Amino acid sequence: MLYQYTADKFERVQLTEEAIKLADKYIAEGVVGKSSLEDCRHIALATISRVDVLASWNFRHIVNLDRIKGYNSVNYRLGYPMIEIRSPKDLLNYEY
Repeated sequence: MLYQYTADKFERVQLTEEAIKLADKYIAEGVVGKSSLEDCRHIALATISRVDVLASWNFRHIVNLDRIKGYNSVNYRLGYPMIEIRSPKDLLNYEY
């Protein structure tokens, strides 16, 4: 599905100090534990970059309703936008 898009449709983002601080805040607030730092950085980068939807197969730490509420609670209190997090299967259109 992604292969149908040309390279100019994608944007590469770099880990910034802002994203590191936001990811650390998710952990400090108890959304997830310290072992999920990379997941938190992924979500923080997506939040700061204002992506439309973050897709992930990680149902334990990312695509999890309680965790999503936690990430968005931190985002809201810090003035960041809410983030939509879904599994890839939720984003596919199937033809019948």
